[in-house]
Amino acid sequence: MRLRTPLAGLTMMCVAAAACQQPRSTVAAQSPAEHGKYLVTVGGCNDCHTPWKLGEKGPEPDMARMLSGHPEAMKFPPPPALPPGPWGAVAALTMTAWAGPWGISYTSNLTPDSETGLGALSEENFIKAMRTGQHFGGGREILPPMPWNWVGKMTDEDLKAIYAYLRTVPPIKNHVPDPVPPAPAAK
Repeated sequence: MRLRTPLAGLTMMCVAAAACQQPRSTVAAQSPAEHGKYLVTVGGCNDCHTPWKLGEKGPEPDMARMLSGHPEAMKFPPPPALPPGPWGAVAALTMTAWAGPWGISYTSNLTPDSETGLGALSEENFIKAMRTGQHFGGGREILPPMPWNWVGKMTDEDLKAIYAYLRTVPPIKNHVPDPVPPAPAAK
């Protein structure tokens, strides 16, 4: 099941608009990792892949756990029943777990930790995952709200830059839970 989310479309429109605003000479002067950091930042990757915490001015990303995905110790209850009609979704206060008609999805650990993050993932498999919507480039489907279908429209150069940047962030050991399928429909 592949679902599009309004949030995903809005995020990628912002990425495209920001990329169009950046002078080409600035992009050319950046290393791949610097360009990747720029794309990760304007793409809002921290919005979901970095757990949120309550700060002095309200919710904010917990940058001590930058891009580490859903906290492994945080348990999420079964998804609430959604009202009939157009589907909806609910999110954990950390913004790292989402429940909808697809079940429960948890945001991945994007740090280069070799056991729990992207450390063992090749650049080729990263690009393949973003192009096909298959976890690790050939596993289960990547679930909402991840806008893989929009990210996958980036150039190879941009995806390689994102991969290069993700290899530079501090590795954080955090085993993200597997997704939970939806409950069987009531008969």
